[in-house]
Amino acid sequence: MKYMMISDIHGDAQCLQQAMERWEAEKADALLVLGDLLYHGPRNPIPQGYDPQACVQIFNQYKEKIIAVRGNCDADVDQMLVAFAIMAPYMILPLEGGGRLVLTHGHHPVEEVYLQPGDVLVSGHTHVLKAEKAHINPGSISLPKEGNPKTYAVLEGRQVTIKTLDGAAFAQVKL
Repeated sequence: MKYMMISDIHGDAQCLQQAMERWEAEKADALLVLGDLLYHGPRNPIPQGYDPQACVQIFNQYKEKIIAVRGNCDADVDQMLVAFAIMAPYMILPLEGGGRLVLTHGHHPVEEVYLQPGDVLVSGHTHVLKAEKAHINPGSISLPKEGNPKTYAVLEGRQVTIKTLDGAAFAQVKL
């Protein structure tokens, strides 16, 4: 399986459209969305391409390919608009070669996601990319922090590559 991971979109339709163009180019099997889909939240500036309704339309075109978890800025009303499940606090997927991918937004304590030996935590929330053997954060496609570029991640086999929105490799780790 090849997964593309995005997080912290915060209603930026321009960046989401770029990310979906990258998804098409990556030819990934599924898109893992790690929360904060539609709204910017009170701590963040309004993204330049802020258009939550356009984001809904873009996301819904790919509804069969999306696996998503709820972020701290996602609300019950958001689930009424998107055509795929977004309200789970975490999801668990098998990891090729053993172990599991444990997906969560990252705003709840890690103990709440039931990590086991061999698991890889995949989270967003901080808007700061991370590529470590046991923890992946794809960064943010719309509002990166700490000087990071706008990024997403690709997992193919046990290789994770974090890439900028133009598709350039930025960081890699073997799980």
